[in-house]
Amino acid sequence: MKIIFMGTPDFAVPALKALAESGKHEVSLVVTQPDRPKGRSGKPAPSDVKLCAQEYGIPVFQPERVREKEAVDRLREEEADIIVVAAFGQILPKEILEMPRYGCVNIHGSLLPAYRGAAPIQWAVLDGQKEAGDTIMQMNEGLDTGDILTQEKVELSPDETAGSLYDRLSEMGGPLLLRTLDEIAAGTITPVPQDDAKSCYAKMLRKEMGNIDWNRSAEEIGRLIRGLNPWPSAYTHWNGKMLKIWMAKPVTGEELRELGCGGKNGLDFKEVKPGTVMIVTKDALMVETGDGLLALEELQLEGKKRMPVQAFLMGCRMQAGEQLERIGRF
Repeated sequence: MKIIFMGTPDFAVPALKALAESGKHEVSLVVTQPDRPKGRSGKPAPSDVKLCAQEYGIPVFQPERVREKEAVDRLREEEADIIVVAAFGQILPKEILEMPRYGCVNIHGSLLPAYRGAAPIQWAVLDGQKEAGDTIMQMNEGLDTGDILTQEKVELSPDETAGSLYDRLSEMGGPLLLRTLDEIAAGTITPVPQDDAKSCYAKMLRKEMGNIDWNRSAEEIGRLIRGLNPWPSAYTHWNGKMLKIWMAKPVTGEELRELGCGGKNGLDFKEVKPGTVMIVTKDALMVETGDGLLALEELQLEGKKRMPVQAFLMGCRMQAGEQLERIGRF
């Protein structure tokens, strides 16, 4: 097939590589977002997809708005059989959706119709889902509402972060795409309409979401921390400084018994408020929540490097009875 590929971040790169190296398909054009300011320098930097396209010698087109006439005309010049979209970042108009012989297909990081929208991978972790996956769908004018062509599932591990799931689903997209294109070309694929009654929307993430409410349960806070890792990250405040928490897990009763804890360090579990540091050893830091203890495993104090709890406690004299606070906007 002759293919136009549309994508921008690193999530889309494995799919582009799979097409470029397949030996079956011609990617005649890569469409990606314009170079944007990045890092402390603020200098415009190319997208990950642009860098990949340049590596394979594929022409790159970077329209500010793909729906403008000049952009639509440029795409029409390619006379592509199909357009493949993966995290492109712009909404395609009907004129483009209907342009290729096989239309446009999209690689979406969820098991549609669940988690339509901007942040499906993060919300799968935030909501405590047991499985997630990739869907390749036939695009229409709705938001991730097109017919399902193929899907592939993965199970989430107990310590799954949004970052680790993102990487897994990104790598899975390439082989799934090649298989889907083979079936489209052979005419053996059966599009399945989505059940709108089972749909849910994965809204965009905001930095304020990471401001930990210690009144929530240890289970919920643990999911929040993993679901917002690596962006926008979960955080609290200690002694007036922001303290980012990168990994944490609820403490089991067995773990408490191994530590010999009923009440620890002179504190009574029944009388402290959520956010209180309850247990500090050379290897462990545990905080009271609205329901259960949360063991903090990887932290980063404002102005410091990210580090495991053992290294953190060597440099910071946190003590049982101190309070982690939720301050600022929330």
